[in-house]
Amino acid sequence: MSTQAGSAAVTEGIRVEAEAFYVEDQSDPEARQYRFAYTITITNEGSEPAQLRSRHWIIVDADNNREDVRGPGVVGKQPLLKPGERFEYTSGCVLPTSWGTMEGTYSMTRPDNRAFEARIGRFFLVSKELAAKK
Repeated sequence: MSTQAGSAAVTEGIRVEAEAFYVEDQSDPEARQYRFAYTITITNEGSEPAQLRSRHWIIVDADNNREDVRGPGVVGKQPLLKPGERFEYTSGCVLPTSWGTMEGTYSMTRPDNRAFEARIGRFFLVSKELAAKK
């Protein structure tokens, strides 16, 4: 059984849904390595196309250490989403603590080069051990 947590946010018609999972078989709590996977679904609920250009993640662990991760696209892609289209991908991160949070933005552009930041709502990364204590 996996532990999961998620979020959803809509910005200018772009819905970003996140779902996170603890990856127990790739984690080593004794070595302070907790591996988490997350699946992101980006859906264009608006009336105009939008292309994802870059990402900015804010990752905070249980010790309140913050890491900002920026880069082009997601999983090597810069998807163009027409109205009604969606794009889904799975990625992951490793934390030194049994829980943390992720949130951020995707830099998006319209065909006329108007840019906006699509919000990625905060979601929790929670290990199986911590979830069992609740």
